[in-house]
Amino acid sequence: MSMSDGDADGRTSDTKRGTERLVVIGGDAAGMSAASQARRLRKPGELEIVAFERGNFTSYSACGIPYWVSGDVPDRDMLIARSAEEHRARDIDLRMRTEVVEIDVPGGRVRARDLETGAESWTSYDKLVIATGARPIRPSLPGVDAPGVHGVQTLDDGQALLDSLATTRGRRAVVVGAGYIGVEMAEALIKRGYEVTVVNRSREPMSTLDPDMGSLVHEAMEGLGITMVNDAEVTKLLTGDDGRVRAVATEDAEYPADVVVLGIGVRPETTLAQAAGLPVGDHGGLLTDLAMRVRGQGNIWAGGDCVEVLDLVSGQERHIALGTHANKHGQVIGANAGGGYATFPGVVGTAVSKVCDLEIARTGLLEKDARRAGFRFVSVTIESTNSAGYFPGAALMTVKMLAEHRTGRLLGVQIVGREGAAKRVDIAAVALTASMTVEQMTALDLGYAPPFSPVWDPILVAARKASTAIRKGAF
Repeated sequence: MSMSDGDADGRTSDTKRGTERLVVIGGDAAGMSAASQARRLRKPGELEIVAFERGNFTSYSACGIPYWVSGDVPDRDMLIARSAEEHRARDIDLRMRTEVVEIDVPGGRVRARDLETGAESWTSYDKLVIATGARPIRPSLPGVDAPGVHGVQTLDDGQALLDSLATTRGRRAVVVGAGYIGVEMAEALIKRGYEVTVVNRSREPMSTLDPDMGSLVHEAMEGLGITMVNDAEVTKLLTGDDGRVRAVATEDAEYPADVVVLGIGVRPETTLAQAAGLPVGDHGGLLTDLAMRVRGQGNIWAGGDCVEVLDLVSGQERHIALGTHANKHGQVIGANAGGGYATFPGVVGTAVSKVCDLEIARTGLLEKDARRAGFRFVSVTIESTNSAGYFPGAALMTVKMLAEHRTGRLLGVQIVGREGAAKRVDIAAVALTASMTVEQMTALDLGYAPPFSPVWDPILVAARKASTAIRKGAF
């Protein structure tokens, strides 16, 4: 092992630097947004920025991977917002294929390993950003590491899956899990001409929705020819004589598979941070203050999928792995690390997805979330259309709304429908952020014309129904 930047005992030898050094661990959304924002505020002579990324790509859209796999996005490089060369041209010392393996908080330094040569070295820091992201949940099951079994967290994962699809003779695919990634990958594989089975441990797909709304997604997926297997726990992955995966087994059945995609979800990647003694929450994510500074630390920040964030509706910490949050975290971190000031107040839990032409959206709390937080609430569901009912192409939309009993404060909204359904959730996201009541929402001055909405927008119809339920004392 080489300690090329340190002396015999591993201590760094650059302690007399006259320029401050910001070290960033992780070269995707949060990490490089932080580095870029800090660079905008501080010139190279004032702040040296060193970033480490263990993968082959930087600043890319992981959310776009299913659409690349499906062929909707034809070129991998279209998902890359900024290349390593572009970052370096902005005076950021970005070291690719280099993994940080230790954080020495008392010593103010990190130990990194070059994944090509195995050489290791220490780099000191004045300020540190941890943006290590999340890791896919990969259950400890027999056969889970067999060829033909894929996760889809990184561009490298996406490329490996596409390479596997190109060489696989059969056309049967099994997706394990029916959250956002599982549902999107099922659609992608259908578009690739595969016979797709989704094995899901929950009652309905999309555990980010209440089951009654998830059933609408279930119906749409089966309409696409996807076989849904709900309430089923995978027990093992079976392999053939060649060692490659051949089937997914549950307690009751086996489902033939030439390729398997794991879409079970992710967990915060905080192994490194925890080993350094940094604080994590109940969901395993790093805990930060409003400035995204790690709690108890004066010069360490963290952001992206490795942190927990404040839910502005429930008042509790939660883990949400979304690129929108990661980029905002990076902007806040970069401003603070660069000598400015910014805060990240929290989230309301907004997310959208689609299955072909079916749009899926949610914001705020589900029923189970509201109960866990201690709320008493009313829950209403309405059906409307995405445009005036008489307008050509008007399609059905289902809106579910939760509001706090007695106060009428909006707690959550879920929407399933066709074109124009998903982005309507943004109205509810703003209302949640502003702590509006459903009564106040009924008076919102929303845009109207027959091609875009009925006279009463579906969100307002749901708010009226919720407001009526609260006045009647229903809960």
